[in-house]
Amino acid sequence: MNTNFEMSDTIYDYLIVINPDVLVAQDVSHIREYVAAMTGDTALVSAPVHIALFRSAFPERFQSDFELMLEETAKQQSGFVVYTAKMDAHRHAEGHNSVFVNIANPKPLIDLHRAILQTFELKPQQFKPHILLARGLGNEVSEQLMATLSQQMFVRSFNCHCFTLMRRPAEGGKYERVKDFGFGDVEHLPGSLFINNYAA
Repeated sequence: MNTNFEMSDTIYDYLIVINPDVLVAQDVSHIREYVAAMTGDTALVSAPVHIALFRSAFPERFQSDFELMLEETAKQQSGFVVYTAKMDAHRHAEGHNSVFVNIANPKPLIDLHRAILQTFELKPQQFKPHILLARGLGNEVSEQLMATLSQQMFVRSFNCHCFTLMRRPAEGGKYERVKDFGFGDVEHLPGSLFINNYAA
């Protein structure tokens, strides 16, 4: 894919995600309500619930090529079940903390992440799949949250048979859904198990 930029190009921030089913998304939103009450950040509650796989910014004119490459990647992928387990926190290099839901069986997601990187001829990167609850937290707030959240299990599961391409203007704003990419084994599934299985 030719990535030479021109001054007239419209740049978008593209994001590839896995969307849990509606019930799991609702349960995550309930936890975010608790986090929002503790942090005062009410925007958390309405934020999308997903597992982020890949993010890149590039001109809109390359989007069709990007989609064709993703379609080929999806065709090579088989569906799998995602299991969640406990909640955890991570301290970033800049000093802030994130709180998230852990994925109990990360290997299928790690393999998918690696396949997407290979599609775009990018080097393998460290990847820890998770569902974000909050980011940018100070140490004290993070410790207060984890004193409660770390004692609770979040045992859920959902079927994954596609990933979704999202985009937003590079200068910021809300992501919008561009396209869903069904995995190669989708024609063998009974009925339309996955089609309406997106987070609200």
